[in-house]
Amino acid sequence: MATVKIKEDEAAIRALEGKFAAAFNAGDIDAMMKNYIADKSLVVFDVVPPRQHLGADAYRKAWVGFFSHFKGTPKIAITDLNITAEGDIGFSHSIQHVTGTDTQGHSIDRTVRVTDGYRKIGGRWLIVLEHVSVPVDVATGRADLTSKP
Repeated sequence: MATVKIKEDEAAIRALEGKFAAAFNAGDIDAMMKNYIADKSLVVFDVVPPRQHLGADAYRKAWVGFFSHFKGTPKIAITDLNITAEGDIGFSHSIQHVTGTDTQGHSIDRTVRVTDGYRKIGGRWLIVLEHVSVPVDVATGRADLTSKP
């Protein structure tokens, strides 16, 4: 019976990530934020300044800023999603590939690694911790935003 519950929780988290991607691809920040805990306890470590967002309001502002750099709506694809969940705690890691056109008309093609921590609150899984990272070229010290797994 416990194995069935774990599989149900993993499926629910996979669905959450699917809803996030669909909302992102629609440019719907409100729908994106419904996948995160909606209070000041949210912690996000990002690859762009300010590199840390504390609370849902701060992260919402970051998404508004992110989308403002694009002409039209960028697209995201989430691959290699691996999920572990037990009880009311879970985590995942994935590769997330964002494409679009910036406001100057340049093509954007970025790949990041994302680790999410989840809590099941009131029967619903929510992202409570997110860590976005990229590999670094040790010879140059520069982030590698184009590597593919």
